[in-house]
Amino acid sequence: MYAVLFADAGLSAAEISSLFILWSVSSFVIDVPSGIWADAFSRRLLLTLAPGLTAAGYALWTFLPSYPFFALGFVLWGAGGAVRSGALQALVYDELTRLGSSDAYGRLIGRSRAVGTTAVMAATALASPVLHLGGYRAVGLASVAVALLGVPVGRSFPESRGDGGREEDQEEKRYGAVLRSGLAELRGAPEVRRRLFVVALVSGVDALDEFVPLLAKATGAGAATVPLLVLVVTAGVAAGGWLGGRGTTWAGPVLAVASSLLAVGAWSGRPAGLVAVAVAFGAFQWAIVAADLRLQEQISDGARATLTSVAGFGTEVVAVLTFAGYGLGSSRLAAGPLFALAAVPYAIVALILWRSRE
Repeated sequence: MYAVLFADAGLSAAEISSLFILWSVSSFVIDVPSGIWADAFSRRLLLTLAPGLTAAGYALWTFLPSYPFFALGFVLWGAGGAVRSGALQALVYDELTRLGSSDAYGRLIGRSRAVGTTAVMAATALASPVLHLGGYRAVGLASVAVALLGVPVGRSFPESRGDGGREEDQEEKRYGAVLRSGLAELRGAPEVRRRLFVVALVSGVDALDEFVPLLAKATGAGAATVPLLVLVVTAGVAAGGWLGGRGTTWAGPVLAVASSLLAVGAWSGRPAGLVAVAVAFGAFQWAIVAADLRLQEQISDGARATLTSVAGFGTEVVAVLTFAGYGLGSSRLAAGPLFALAAVPYAIVALILWRSRE
């Protein structure tokens, strides 16, 4: 719903897109360095710091609602996501492996995404009454409070690797060794590179979900109906997360069908078309989990966070292109056709996976 906040603050579609681009740029500038740090030292520490950065960004939006502070808030939000990127997947996969349960990774990550999406659904459902009672200030304060709850949650994660504690004169050497190890693995393993590309493309185009409120609004739905339409799409994403880790060999055909549903549903220009969009976004969420699982199975423990962050870097590059494409296209096309065009990258990934029989 933040896209609507920015629009109500007087920002154009192009200005909103520029904010999302700044978000992605700040993310990929920090992504890989933070991943190397997570492999060299502590993944849990980064998971503890990330929510605080995001909360600071929300606070700026709440108390200083203008383009410059929206921009600074996006930088902080991007930083929060970047320091979490790679560290979370690496910590979870390695701890599950230590317990002999690495096969549960896909289901666990999928369910965690679903829980997060379900929380978004609850927040979306509450958006209308909260906006009515307290306006954007009330929504912003709630966002800050919820983000800060993530600090103790991040600290609660187990980490058998410890929280660092190495001698300071070994830090630079350790950081450099992790970087060299990750680069060597990336250069020497074509299959890892292919899986990184698939993760980046599928996850990056998924950034289009930030514009779902604008798609819902473009159908002609009233202001009170838009949150409900967004809720339908969010429900589809949650369902895809709950199914994560299952039937991953069908990724190619599923993405082919989903890309068609996205194109048809978005192009229809009707509120009912968002049901097809919801199914498509659910399939995309499922495919992201499947792609992440296949990547984790291919990379080594010592560079896991580093290479997962490389995938995150690629994701943000694709996201920037997505945001830029939407912003540039918005001057000529409505939201429906723009979303329909976004089906093309998914169709390309579907073809790649189909040919490799994944």
